[in-house]
Amino acid sequence: MILKGKVAIVTGGNSGIGAAIVLELARQGANIVIDYISHPEATDALEKQVAALGDQAIGVEADVSKVTDLQKLVDAAVQKFGRLDVMVNNAGVETRTSVLDTTEEQYEKVLEINLKSAFFGTQIAAKQMIKQGSGGRVINITSVHEDWPMPGNIAYCLSKGGVRMLTRTAGVELAKHNVLVVGVAPGAVATPINLTTMKDPKLMAKLNAAIPLGRMAKPEEISSVVAFLASDAASYMTATTIFADGGMMQQSPGL
Repeated sequence: MILKGKVAIVTGGNSGIGAAIVLELARQGANIVIDYISHPEATDALEKQVAALGDQAIGVEADVSKVTDLQKLVDAAVQKFGRLDVMVNNAGVETRTSVLDTTEEQYEKVLEINLKSAFFGTQIAAKQMIKQGSGGRVINITSVHEDWPMPGNIAYCLSKGGVRMLTRTAGVELAKHNVLVVGVAPGAVATPINLTTMKDPKLMAKLNAAIPLGRMAKPEEISSVVAFLASDAASYMTATTIFADGGMMQQSPGL
């Protein structure tokens, strides 16, 4: 178990990619704070799964768009487990709206949950890691859309582009403290956020045709990358993004 004795926080941790990350970090020996905003029953079930793996997890209800709630997550980790080693900024939403029809309310919601939470999650976690004196890892779950336009989902793309530069700039700033900051950019993943596409055979066929590997990722194929980055095996990686997209961004129709 490569993370034995480590303590992690996973925002948006009770469903989708977040839940997969929680379970993979637990399999590798970490104790975990599971952030959630809804469905406490899912958090309870996840805590039991972590316990069955021999680790500990606590659920903390926190709205990551609020700095005070992000501080609550870090405080909970320190109070329960004595330290914080890994911060996974995973929480995210999208509106599937264009530049012409995105409302101010939609814009603010996406930017606050996707970007503001990652910024202040990084800041607050880094301060705790520096205080401990042993460094740590901040892992930002971003998207291929940090670099790849998605017309009709502009606020999401904008937020992930911001996370890209947060990762790079904070990674450089925090390197002297041995706080490593790395992004993980999934392509299409079989999670609740993609249910509309998954339920439509025509849309799925179109999507799969655009992915060189011919399929969506399983959440576990993203969480395994996160566990690697949280481990000592990734001790020389910071201020960059790992893309796990099945080759989607390199797809070409040819000439």
